[in-house]
Amino acid sequence: MTAPTLAAAPALPRRLLPVLFIGVFMAALDTAIIGPAIPALREAFGVDNRRIGLVMIVFILLSLSSTALMANLSDRRGRRPVFLGSVALFAFGSLLIAASPSFWMLLVGRAVQGAGGGGIIPTASAVIGDQLPPDKRGRALGLVGATYGMAFVLGPPLAALLLVVASWHWIFLINLPIAAVVIWLGAQALPRREAAAAARAATNAQAPLDLAGIVIVFALLSSLVLGITRVADGLTGLHLWPAFLAAAALLTPLLIAVERRAAMPMIPPTLFTRRRLVTAYVLTLGSGFGMGGVSFLTSIAQLADGVSARNAGFALLPLVVCSMVGSAGSGRMLHRAGPRSQILAGFALLALGYAASAQTGWGLTGFLVASMPVGLGVGILVGGALRTIAIEEAPEALRTSAQGLINIGISIGTLLSAAAIGAIADFGGGGAAGFGTAYVGVAVVMAAMFALALALREPTA
Repeated sequence: MTAPTLAAAPALPRRLLPVLFIGVFMAALDTAIIGPAIPALREAFGVDNRRIGLVMIVFILLSLSSTALMANLSDRRGRRPVFLGSVALFAFGSLLIAASPSFWMLLVGRAVQGAGGGGIIPTASAVIGDQLPPDKRGRALGLVGATYGMAFVLGPPLAALLLVVASWHWIFLINLPIAAVVIWLGAQALPRREAAAAARAATNAQAPLDLAGIVIVFALLSSLVLGITRVADGLTGLHLWPAFLAAAALLTPLLIAVERRAAMPMIPPTLFTRRRLVTAYVLTLGSGFGMGGVSFLTSIAQLADGVSARNAGFALLPLVVCSMVGSAGSGRMLHRAGPRSQILAGFALLALGYAASAQTGWGLTGFLVASMPVGLGVGILVGGALRTIAIEEAPEALRTSAQGLINIGISIGTLLSAAAIGAIADFGGGGAAGFGTAYVGVAVVMAAMFALALALREPTA
């Protein structure tokens, strides 16, 4: 049944992959580009630091919550309409933000933007899993990771340039022509479903929408995100985080009970019946934790090595270059070496790099050298190994849902990392020594993930 699809696959990448990569680039670019825009938005709408933080929280919350919904719709209705619809929704949210007359309309736009962005990357990954044979998937997924990394490289300087030559509005308006290109090319290049896939989707679509699952997933992720971000917020929200996290803990068994009864669940329990896939999801949390650790590395360069706040971003250039090299290189090696070896290498490099970065007395040169294995490790882990396991282990009809859980795990791990590093550094006095202690902790977590990855087994032929 799948042989005809694989035979036709080699003709697709030249037309298809650019569409997917540009869509991923757009979604990732907006995540990276928002940081430099925060001061301009705060001034334009006259809000304080506490309220401006909602710009990030709303986007993260809706992006996480929509990932499961968009993945479910993709498995029901097909990849093509969900991918194009997600891109269109993202563009509409960008337009709302640029035209916002008030801060609350800005938040509505960010919510719409997040809802669209949540469906782009998992659907793109599922399309790659559907259309490419196993020996080509790794390289394509590695290029998805490299594209994501490129967006993070270009985002901050592009935002700074737009703020200088134009205004903050263009940071969001720039998404409109990108989205137009993706929709135009995607309408031509994205494959329509073959008969077997259409029959599976039609069967899935007949099942009633899991409304209870949608509500509980949104409430659970909202509680989890707000609990984690309130810890990171410090003084203004510290007293609220136990209640949010307790709510998330209480909603988890309720979600399990509801999803076991649903005909087409939002979070398919089938995905948690395979040990290798469950291990991969835990490692995804660790991968996000390692990626999130990059956010505070510039604090060490500033506090220990005297780098100015304006130039701190340049201290991460070796890390960023290594990340792109690691992502593209691991994608090329993935089919030959297997996901397990890639994951082990990624966590080993992260543990080594973060342990070295924690030694704050080595000077700027030592910091730059220590950051390079961090970049390689991040690049390898986003280079497709975990997504490949999800493609290999998940039933074909649930591939997007499996990819969506990868995205959710990475995002939650990133939030946990930011909260943990900030809390440990503050407890240690907030200086270079405090951040050094925090990064020792990050290195220990990465070493634990390495030990867990040893339990992974490659699938038998």
